[in-house]
Amino acid sequence: MSQPDRKDLVLVVDDSPDSLGMIHQALEQADLTALLALDGQQALNIAEKMVPDLILLDAMMPRMDGFETCRQLKNRPPLAPIPVIFMTGLSDAEDVVRGLEAGGVDYVTKPVRPSELIARIRVHLTNARQTQSARSALDRFAQAAFSTGRDGRWQWATPQAEQLLNDDAGNRDKRLALLARHIEDWLARAPQPSDLHTVSDGDTAFRLRFLGEVTAGEFLFRIHQHDEEEGAERLRAQLRLTPREAQVLLWIAQGKTNREIGQILTLSPRTVNKHLEQVFRKLGVENRTSAAAMALGCLGV
Repeated sequence: MSQPDRKDLVLVVDDSPDSLGMIHQALEQADLTALLALDGQQALNIAEKMVPDLILLDAMMPRMDGFETCRQLKNRPPLAPIPVIFMTGLSDAEDVVRGLEAGGVDYVTKPVRPSELIARIRVHLTNARQTQSARSALDRFAQAAFSTGRDGRWQWATPQAEQLLNDDAGNRDKRLALLARHIEDWLARAPQPSDLHTVSDGDTAFRLRFLGEVTAGEFLFRIHQHDEEEGAERLRAQLRLTPREAQVLLWIAQGKTNREIGQILTLSPRTVNKHLEQVFRKLGVENRTSAAAMALGCLGV
């Protein structure tokens, strides 16, 4: 989200000019750039033109309140990843839950204490940058990955995941609902990173791998295509490799570097290289080109 050549950009949404002025001053003193909006619709318009790194959102505003504003932000893919901190004078736990269910990551109570506010902003900006780095890596390495909340609803997905989810019959919404039900139940059983789970809609089966909780309440998954799994299994059986060696060889055959394979299989490049050394030994070859050629022969490519 944020770029190294500019200050972090924070959109502040509040119907009180006095609150906006006080928060604007605190952000400037903290070397953050502030954008100001007096209502929810104005905030949506500004966010679409100048995508902020974080949004401070007043919960109670006339016309469109903060909860609805947040829901609309989260329904717009370019804006959905932006962390939203609610500002509210409400002390009822139910209202705090409403903010979190709408897509907020945190809340502060009014009157806002500038030092606490800036500290919370720093934490969520750091988390957002780390999450964005992970998403960029998944995009770069063409991974079919997506994240959900604890309820299983998609929060973000790579283009590859979207492509697998869509079909000519227009089953996207049906498949999203099916995945949400399975994932909510799966998360309730506390899966461990790398655990697998199969979801079928009768026509298509999705093999999901749980990658972990990337931020509080956001869980990352990868969709495994059966062609990939079948290819690795064929290499394992025909070349007498371990399952992990077969996976490494499969990606070598597709021209991936050790670093790229490490990203795909969640291994260090050094570990990938150790597996590759064993592959060379078992196949009786000396380099990647020869290993890839043998793998492609087994796969009938």
